[in-house]
Amino acid sequence: MRKNILKIGAALMLCASSLCVQAQSRLVFDTPKNHVGEVIFQQPATVVFTYKNKGKEPIRITEVAPSCGCTSVEWTREEIAPGEKGQISVLYDALMLGTFFKELAVYTSDSPVPQYLSMEGRVVTHKIDVQGDFPIEMGNIRVNTNYVEFDDVNRGDHPVAELQVVNLERSPYRPTLMHLPNYLSAQYIPEVIAGGRTGRIRITLDSEKLGLLGLNQTRIYLSRYMGDKVSETNEILVSAVLLPSFANLTADQLATAPRMELSQEELTFVMGGKKKQTQTITVRNEGQETLDIRSVQVFNQSIEVSLSNRSIQPGKSAQLKVTLLAKYLKKAKNRPRLLLITNDPSKAKQAININVNN
Repeated sequence: MRKNILKIGAALMLCASSLCVQAQSRLVFDTPKNHVGEVIFQQPATVVFTYKNKGKEPIRITEVAPSCGCTSVEWTREEIAPGEKGQISVLYDALMLGTFFKELAVYTSDSPVPQYLSMEGRVVTHKIDVQGDFPIEMGNIRVNTNYVEFDDVNRGDHPVAELQVVNLERSPYRPTLMHLPNYLSAQYIPEVIAGGRTGRIRITLDSEKLGLLGLNQTRIYLSRYMGDKVSETNEILVSAVLLPSFANLTADQLATAPRMELSQEELTFVMGGKKKQTQTITVRNEGQETLDIRSVQVFNQSIEVSLSNRSIQPGKSAQLKVTLLAKYLKKAKNRPRLLLITNDPSKAKQAININVNN
């Protein structure tokens, strides 16, 4: 009796195993899930699903069943030989505003169990230019920039910058900026962004809490979902340039103040495949008091600088060497340039822009 039970059990297991093998279709789709983004109302959207026969025998799609009558389907009717490709074209009528999610059951000649494809998006009256207006991709969240700059900030200022955000998910999204330093605060408008909608993040700088004159840089991170972690893929670089104040100088002091002159205020590097290249700028003091170069700062790691003298007497000069490193150029989020912070009231901040030609 026990032997018979074991034989029956083994037979059932073998049968179940053969059904599993049979249910695994040899038809493989390139992209079984397709997000079409925003679709204009009453302007039908088309998605083409491409597949390949990765089996050893010909295969044919016997039926494609959409989840509702709002989609029409065309597909390759003939058999697909091993290694060959076919396609399924799906047209959604876009006659209802709002988000949509449509499934298709695909039946083939080699399995009674269907495979499922899906298309989703949002029908709107006005379409968002995702690629043009939101070029920075962070998963299903896109932003207009990953570099925020507060330029020419005076102590006591509270300048504001905005990030534009679009939510490409069907579900609502609550944006959150992580690792904000104490001199930055954020306001989210709205606090929850519906699927397919846009929002804004207002970032306010409190200049009273900035510690250093000149360039202050930090990296913050946009959380894309609950429990998200920091990485290069959701990183946003924030720069703030705090200027020294000369409000208390008298007319006589301004008249005799140091005056900086540069041989060049812009550099052009023609790399031509070189790993690095150096150019030199002459910094001359045309004023009557000592010119102090309080800070020489770079905006990204592709630039290295050295200055022969930071305190330049009247009528004297110093040499500023600028080296461009090719290997870091592609990683830079902001344009290559450097910054001089000085005690020249007319040029408290002097930016030197760097152009790169390959």
